[in-house]
Amino acid sequence: MANADPGRSGAGRTVLSADDVRRALTRIAHEIVERNHGLEGVVLVGLQRGGVWVADALAAVLSGIDPANPVPVGSLDVSFHRDDVGLRPIVPGSVTDIPVSLDGRTVVLTDDVLFTGRTVRAALEALNEYGRPHAVQLAVIVDRGHRELPIRPDFVGKNLPTSRDENVAATAEGVTIR
Repeated sequence: MANADPGRSGAGRTVLSADDVRRALTRIAHEIVERNHGLEGVVLVGLQRGGVWVADALAAVLSGIDPANPVPVGSLDVSFHRDDVGLRPIVPGSVTDIPVSLDGRTVVLTDDVLFTGRTVRAALEALNEYGRPHAVQLAVIVDRGHRELPIRPDFVGKNLPTSRDENVAATAEGVTIR
């Protein structure tokens, strides 16, 4: 018997396809170029773990837009900078790798899903160890609301209202809700 809702399966309900994610990344990349009047001084930093693929994908799109200005790409593990350390176990995502000094640069933090804002708060604190950026911007594939802190993304692939109980997974293959 065929599934009555093709978007529903054991893996969840698909809300963005791989093509939708690719289009969102392309739009975000163009918005980054426009907002920053080019790519000079821009650094992409993916938040471990979900934001690293976003930074890599954006870097690939940006290299097609402005091949003369390659954008450095790094990753940031914020595990030890979280404010909820006593409430849940610390599980380091991976090693932090910031390839250049952030002094005077525009850092675009990337993440797959923005929810409460606590990971971004931790990232802002962790960035201080790598220099003093001129500006920090935030790019996410999905903004699902439910903010606990006054944090707002600069670049959003999709605003996706959800309940607090739902789980949102965003990958290059698509976005699903469970």
